[in-house]
Amino acid sequence: MMNLTYDLHIHSCLSPCGDDDMTPANIVGMAALKGLDVIAVTDHNSCKNCPAVLHFAKEYGIVALPGMEVCTSEEVHAVCLFSDLDKAMEFDEYVYERLMAFPNNEEIFGKQQIYNKEDVLCGTVPNLLINSVDISFDQLWGLVRSYGGVMFPAHIDKPANSLLSNLGFVPPDSQFETAEVKDLTKLHELKKKNPYLEGCRIISNSDAHYLEDIHEPRLTIEAEEKSMDAVVRALLHR
Repeated sequence: MMNLTYDLHIHSCLSPCGDDDMTPANIVGMAALKGLDVIAVTDHNSCKNCPAVLHFAKEYGIVALPGMEVCTSEEVHAVCLFSDLDKAMEFDEYVYERLMAFPNNEEIFGKQQIYNKEDVLCGTVPNLLINSVDISFDQLWGLVRSYGGVMFPAHIDKPANSLLSNLGFVPPDSQFETAEVKDLTKLHELKKKNPYLEGCRIISNSDAHYLEDIHEPRLTIEAEEKSMDAVVRALLHR
């Protein structure tokens, strides 16, 4: 087993709320500069910048997991990560078909930019990615597992778009074994009010929308090896 420094919730310039400087090459370069072992770019309801991210990660010797931050039908945010890029892109198509078809207005919401493996702008996503999709939180675990991935609820301590803020509780039939907490000082109180979390691996990510917000290498996750498969397996079990 080995301890890997990580940041598994980062937004690129594909997310309308992501800074224009959050290109795949810049994200991976910053992660390498900070000394992270494992990262994941998880844009809102889309994996379309993941091919470029994985390309640059290989060049820098960083493990990058393809993923996205899904906004469920209850507007609960959940991070979905995969160990296979092709499966992630299949999941991307499935989710986009179930996204509310509301055109993006760049002047109001921001740009939704797709970059290629030369880190050059090659397209945009027409429909607004921050809307909810027609997938419930209860459905999401099994759906993501069917693509070989893992899901965990995002920033459960936030007052909006989180499992606890939007549903008010952890569904008793939940299957996730990892949960993301933004402020770890709240963890004791969260576990006290939600005993389900006692059996979870707790991680904390940056949810970065700007390069400087990507995490420093302070937190680690224990995995069998430094690989996409090993990190997904680690997140599947406490």
